[in-house]
Parts: sequence; structure tokens; C-alpha cells
Amino acid sequence: MNDQRYEELAESLREVTGRIAAACRRAGRSPDEVRLIAVTKTFPASDAVVLTDLGVRDLGENRDQEASAKAAEVAALRPEADVRWHMVGRLQRNKARSVARWAAEVQSVDSLRLADALTKGVRAALDAGERDRPLDVLVQASLDDDPSRGGCPVDDLRELAEAIARKSDYLHLRGVMAVAPLGAEPEQAFERLASVAEMLRKDHPEATEVSAGMSGDLDQAIAYGSTCVRVGTALLGGRGLASP
Repeated sequence: MNDQRYEELAESLREVTGRIAAACRRAGRSPDEVRLIAVTKTFPASDAVVLTDLGVRDLGENRDQEASAKAAEVAALRPEADVRWHMVGRLQRNKARSVARWAAEVQSVDSLRLADALTKGVRAALDAGERDRPLDVLVQASLDDDPSRGGCPVDDLRELAEAIARKSDYLHLRGVMAVAPLGAEPEQAFERLASVAEMLRKDHPEATEVSAGMSGDLDQAIAYGSTCVRVGTALLGGRGLASP
């Protein structure tokens, strides 16, 4: 193990967890209410291994090809680590079968067709013994109605959530995810997301997860009720070119 990299990541993790704790104090919340997902996309499996050695158990990726290989490598290097892998990026339907093999959770479900594809993928993975439980999913809400950035229009979110809830043998609806729109004030976006999350919980009381906030805006997201922050740059540093 690279001792210098270990120390770099340890210091970054202390800083990020300190930010989360401080944001929770300002919001009158407990830090235990906010889960940290370390987004390791474009970084090597060795970094993911270091993070697990430092106690991080939730790791996020946004491309199936990179994630499936990395998850397998981490499992081989740290078979005792109880790692949960999260798909946090846009997901093509033709990748659903592969994602069902390695992901504990998909946070970016934004259409009925994707929910159907994941259902089929999870069913196949269960039948093949590649997983032993349903897939946790979050519905991704579009806060700016920009289809190029992914997300389900807020007006269609209830229908999507209902469809997922009907697939409970294969998909477990856990809550809602969103990304603050480009150029928008994060507070306004996260305030709207808080309203969306409240609406979702009225119909699905068990769907309590609110995934919002990244390196630059996690403090504001926590102030508006985020229970899960997705942090990459603040933990691992600036990203290089995306892997193929």
C-alpha cells in the first residue's frame, strides 16, 4: 500500500466527515443521520481499498464497465470488507443486467422503462445466485426538467414510485435522489427536493432516503434534509480523464 496515498485519503476523509458533522450541527441534526458515499469513479481500485481500510463502506460509481471490474478487484483484495456499491450515474437499460450483479443500490432510476429493465436484471441475478436480495433503488428527480442531465420530471415521479413499489420482489424503493441544476442556487434546488421527498414519503413511508449534496454543496443539502451525500473530489482529489 502507498503510505502517502493512505495519509492523503485519511486526511481528506477527516475533513469531509468534519464538514458533515458541522453542517449537521448547524441544522440541529445528528451526523448519524447522514451517510457518506465515496464516489470513486475514474480512480483506481487501490484508492477504493484504502477507503475501505479507513472505514468507508459505501462506494459510488457512474459507469457499469468501470464499476463491475473495480467491485470485483476490491472484493478480491478485501473479501472481509462489507462494501456496498452504489450506481449514482445515468444508467442505460442495456446495462441493467450487469449492474444487478454488483450494485447494492441504484440511485438514478428515472423512467418506467429503466425500472422494468432493472427488474428483469435482478430477477436473472437472483435466479443465477449472483445476488440474494432485491435491489435498493432511489428515484432520481429532475429539478430543472433538463432531459440531458437525467432525472424524472417531478410531475411524473409519483407514477414512477408506484410502479417501483409494485416490483417489491425485485426492487426496494428507498427514497429520492437529485443533482442541483447547473447555475442554480443550491439552496433553492434542495428546498424543492425536500418538498418532493415529503410528497414521496406520504405515499411510501419507508422511502426515507434523500440523496443530495456533493463536494461543493453538501453543506446546503444537509441543511435541507439530505440523508446521503455523494462525495468524490473532496475525498479523492481532482479527476483525470474518464476511463474507457
